[in-house]
Amino acid sequence: MSLVFLKLGGSLITDKTTPRALRRETLDRLVREIAEARAARPELKLLLGHGSGSFGHVEARKYGTRSGVRTDDEWRGFAEVQHVAGLLNRLVVDAAREAGLPLVNLPPSASVVCRDGVVQSFALEPVRAALDHNLIPLVFGDVALDAVRGGTIVSTEDVFRYLAVHLRPPRMLLAGIEPGVLTRWPDGDIIPEITVGAGEWAGEWAGARFAPAPTLNLDHVGGSHAADVTGGMASKVSEMRALVESMPDVTVRIFSGEAPGLVRAALLGEASPGTLICKR
Repeated sequence: MSLVFLKLGGSLITDKTTPRALRRETLDRLVREIAEARAARPELKLLLGHGSGSFGHVEARKYGTRSGVRTDDEWRGFAEVQHVAGLLNRLVVDAAREAGLPLVNLPPSASVVCRDGVVQSFALEPVRAALDHNLIPLVFGDVALDAVRGGTIVSTEDVFRYLAVHLRPPRMLLAGIEPGVLTRWPDGDIIPEITVGAGEWAGEWAGARFAPAPTLNLDHVGGSHAADVTGGMASKVSEMRALVESMPDVTVRIFSGEAPGLVRAALLGEASPGTLICKR
């Protein structure tokens, strides 16, 4: 089974500087590109995810949901965050269905249980059944119950990491608004490749070689220019490096979905945009 995990980042499908602001034309184009890729390669199996952007992140920061849910007010906030994350999810589902994509919507808040912010369980049977019948499981950034914190926020990457252990996708594509992982945010060069193994990394850009270093300095990678309770780019890179370290057969590509046709080309393996995270 040729399985790809694809995330449409919250920064890509929403304007993260404005609460509840959908980038509708961008979303419509992206789901059309996914439909085109599936039509070109019918054997392609896809698990789709999306971030919460200016919907869930704004509310989650307001209530501090990521760090824990204990008081009555915090539980009311938990419910509010689920509501606004669901509003964006509904818009994504509607756009995808309009493009002809056969989605099965799987909200993490209905099935994920965490322990101190780490996903411990997710209902796998619906995911496997959807893939077996050539449907597209859809997950997204959402609230979840937590055995330590009471409640928390799970990012799409959190869910992807858990599902990857069970589904073993060869490729994971994270499409956002940034062109890739930069040497310095916001005006650095793209790091074409981050290799995992013995704590080393390397990359090439404009003919120059980045020398291997003991660690990738995430202090300069940056977080997000707007509300992002799950840590932005620095957290994304750390999570994906950990995933590749534990699952060396998986590669992760972080790139921008702003250029028309690039998500389609990346799905079909016709383009290698942004930054590749892989085993050394």
